Parts: sequence; structure tokens; C-alpha cells
Amino acid sequence: MTTQTPQTSMHGTGLLADRVVVVSGVGPGLGRAICLRAAAAGADVVVAARTRERLESVAAEVTALGRRALVVPTDITDHDAVDALAERVLAEFGRVDVLVNNAFSVPSMKALGRTDFGQISDSLDLTVLGTLRVIKAFTPALAESDGAIVNLSSMVIRHSEPRYGSYKIAKSALLAMSQSLATELGEQGIRINSVAPGYIWDDQLKWYFGEIAKKYGITVEQVYEQTASRSDLKRLPEPDEIADVIVFLASDLARSVTGQTLDVNCGEYHA
Repeated sequence: MTTQTPQTSMHGTGLLADRVVVVSGVGPGLGRAICLRAAAAGADVVVAARTRERLESVAAEVTALGRRALVVPTDITDHDAVDALAERVLAEFGRVDVLVNNAFSVPSMKALGRTDFGQISDSLDLTVLGTLRVIKAFTPALAESDGAIVNLSSMVIRHSEPRYGSYKIAKSALLAMSQSLATELGEQGIRINSVAPGYIWDDQLKWYFGEIAKKYGITVEQVYEQTASRSDLKRLPEPDEIADVIVFLASDLARSVTGQTLDVNCGEYHA
């Protein structure tokens, strides 16, 4: 149940050698893993999210792997902020090869009948419209480099379990948008794919499992085992494992793959 440490890669080698990767939505779990795995694959990384302190911490880890890092605090619900992000990246690097959209908002975890409409609207604005803002801002640069976009979906698109309704609305809309954009931007050489993780064994999930354990008087290990038992591999994926799939989809190994969704859930759900 421990998170793996990315292997340091030599300068200019790896699946993303000397490419510029922009990661929108960088948190301490998956967002951090995406940045570090991209750097380990040879890329320079732009880290974009609202919290500067968190971005600077991740950027320091990227540079420790021998790659360049650019910190750009960005609110993707703000048109001007997104335009400023694109301008800053192009001024610094002169190109963009990969865009990863990992923006996340905590679901309401209520039945739709009890979910405030404002929560649903806010989720759509961040997850769907925010992602669209970023994609539109970087489309010209990505067209020049025959670039790749990877959008983070979720296993909620595969089920209709209670209390996930508002989250499923946002992620389903994101998936539909990703598929449409794959068709619209394909003639410009831009590939767009989605990754749909299941539960991700990171600090946030460990905290959540801890709360469940307290509620039912059991251990975190028991909560983990009960949850993992629903998957074919009887375990939960870690952030690095999700990030590795994103690196694959962004690389030339997936140069003929677009408009697709790759589930990474240890076999909990089958597409």
C-alpha cells in the first residue's frame, strides 16, 4: 500500500523525451504523480493549479529529476487566467506537446434529489467548461506539434451507484466533450484520449477509509480489503500506475489512438 517513487530518467531519453507537458490540476496525489512520471519520461513540465505552494513543491521534485519546471498558478474557471497560462508557457518554452487535464472538485456525495443545483453548476464549470477553456487556449500550439491531450475521467461513468450522481454528470459530460473534440481536432493532428481511474490509493483515499473504519469499528486494512475484493486484481491502483497510462497515451506509442477511454481500476469495472 505504498506509493512508488518515479525512477530518474536521463536527460533527453524516455517516452516523452524533451517534450513540454502542461498539467492542469496539480494536487498532492494523482496530479503530482503525473508531473513526476512525465519528468521521469524526459519531459519538461508546466504545473498549473490554484495553490502556488503546492505547485512549487511539485516543481522542485521535477527539477530534482533533471527536467525544467514552470509554476503558473491558474484558476481554469477564469478565461483571462487560462489565456495568461498559455501565453506564459509559450513565452517560456515556445511549444507545447502534451496537455493533461486533471482538475478535480470534491463530489457532493448526495442523491441528486438532495444536491444543490449550485454544486452541480460549479462542478460542470470546473470539470467540463474549465477543461474546454484550457484546450481551446492550447489548441494552436498543440496543432503545431501534432500534440496529445489526456483528460481525466472516472469510473463513475461505468456505474450508477447512489450519491455519485452529480459527479457522474460532470465526468460523463467531460467524456462526451472529449470524444467530440477528438473528431473536431483530429484533422489538425491533435489526439485526445481519456483515462478513467477507479479508487486511487493515495493520501485522500487513506483518510476517507480511515473515516469509514472509525464509523464501523474496523481497521483501514479491512476497508481496503473489502473495497479491493471487488476488483479482479484484488488491489487498488496507486497514483503512479494511473500516471504511467497517461504517459503512454501522450507518447508516440499511442500515436494512432484517439477518442478512446482507458479504464485503470485493477479490473473493478469492465468497459
